[in-house]
Amino acid sequence: MSSKETRKQGYFAKLIELLDKHPKLIIVGCDNVGSFHMQTIRKNLRGKAILLMGKNTMIRKAIKGHLSQNPQLESLLPHIKGNIGFVFTDEDLGQIRDAIMNEKVAAPAKAGSIAPIDVTVPAGPTGLDPSQTSFMQALNIATKINKGQVEIINPVHIIKKDHKVGQSEATLLQKLNINPFSYGLVPFQVYDNGFCFAPNILDLKDEDILSKFLSSVQRFTALSLGANLPTLAALPHIIGNAFRNLVSISLASDYTFERAEKFKEILSNPDALAAAAAPAPVEVEEEAAPEEKAPAKAAEPEKKEEEEEEDEGGFGDLFG
Repeated sequence: MSSKETRKQGYFAKLIELLDKHPKLIIVGCDNVGSFHMQTIRKNLRGKAILLMGKNTMIRKAIKGHLSQNPQLESLLPHIKGNIGFVFTDEDLGQIRDAIMNEKVAAPAKAGSIAPIDVTVPAGPTGLDPSQTSFMQALNIATKINKGQVEIINPVHIIKKDHKVGQSEATLLQKLNINPFSYGLVPFQVYDNGFCFAPNILDLKDEDILSKFLSSVQRFTALSLGANLPTLAALPHIIGNAFRNLVSISLASDYTFERAEKFKEILSNPDALAAAAAPAPVEVEEEAAPEEKAPAKAAEPEKKEEEEEEDEGGFGDLFG
């Protein structure tokens, strides 16, 4: 067996071993990622995840040959296209996704490449000598000479997102020492025990999932009630509606049953009906303090009266 065939067999064995050992992985795009950057990413993921690259034809061949032992891997086949790699892990997928996305490096704008973002050159001094004025004029950029260097008067939007970078724009950014882009591994699909989904699903919290579930149950219940189809979700509402109908019949006729007697007693007694309809009293603890102090203030006039009576007694004794 040649060395090339040996390497292929070794790669197949390693890929199958990782697929069987780690039921969770992230498929990442590797466009514009250099070898040194890739080594840095592998180093930072060490102990938490394993990054494996390879040719798409070899990956497909290895997966198809292993479907008889692990049929869940078939869901990976539609996503094996482009410049991709696998990140195998047993850790939390959300944390690994964030760690991958944080490993980015600044990069220059190369002519002919597709811009991932809009690029705007800010206004201000450029550090270029006045001989570069003609180059700026060719790009329709308004400039002036200030303190012996070219200064851009207004911000200039030179590259649009998802458009090709022109040679003049790339040269200008290079002259200004601007690296507008940043590249790294881009997660675009997550595999978890046979299911593939978009990475933004990892941002969902338990509260979001519960809210969506309850909203779906409410819609399902409303549909069941509207179509008069008894379901487990609609059963409490069906029983409640049936009980209200029975109570209404009992109140409008001589027929009665145990739970309806309470309503009949309330309707036959106006005072009880008014008490049941009245809102519950609101207890305010802060108002209790002034009421307690009120008797003390009311007691002051009594003291004055006693003093007046004592004074009158004094005058009576004086005039005999």
